[in-house]
Amino acid sequence: MPAKRPTVLYLGDSLAMENQKVLGGLLQDELKARYTSAPYSGTTLCDYLEGTGEKSLVPPRDKAAALVRSLRPDFVVLQFWANAWDYTWCMDGITHGKDPATYFARYTSDARKLTDQITNASGAKRPKVVWVLQGPDPITPDRVRRVNAIYQQQAEASGGLVADAGKEVGPADARYTWVQHLPCTPYERDHPAYCTQPGGNRTALHRDDDYLHFCLAPTTAKSRPCPVPSPGILRMTRAITKTLAAAVN
Repeated sequence: MPAKRPTVLYLGDSLAMENQKVLGGLLQDELKARYTSAPYSGTTLCDYLEGTGEKSLVPPRDKAAALVRSLRPDFVVLQFWANAWDYTWCMDGITHGKDPATYFARYTSDARKLTDQITNASGAKRPKVVWVLQGPDPITPDRVRRVNAIYQQQAEASGGLVADAGKEVGPADARYTWVQHLPCTPYERDHPAYCTQPGGNRTALHRDDDYLHFCLAPTTAKSRPCPVPSPGILRMTRAITKTLAAAVN
């Protein structure tokens, strides 16, 4: 058991929404963490910035800085796919498809602003910001590579951490190659609910109708934590937990 029970705040988009219950269970089991999650589907970094007003999908009470002021966390874990569609209002219509250069510049700026707001809200107890690296994208593979580079650069510049959860949902020899199925891990073989393909040697990361999310239950109109065992979610949340455990210990 770690010498200290860490306080962890988990923020993000729909991937964090589906991960939040599993991650909380792992952090409480392995680190006895005090855990709060406040993800919102469809969001990106600017949604969690204070000052975005009605253009944000995140209400004022759940802005990153507001939660840091109230919870005083040791770690703020940020998991964002970097949504870049027109319904992410706070991006002001900037999308990767229309203007990649402006999109990456804005995303870099927002990463810096969000880190600064978290730091300024923390007072004397400055939390570690943990940037979760994303898995492969079959539609725009270079976008995810560059977004992950932004996260890594921001962590290095500000004394943060990175958790390479995305590495766990791609082939071992091809970090940015998207696949729907992977060989089962030893844990998954020992727990048949996670080794889902016929023959017991391969598991599904994504549903046939959803290349992005890792929950193997059908998507519903209202976002929710994933209600069924899903190997991709377990792989990613174990990677995040491992990063925090190393930092605590």
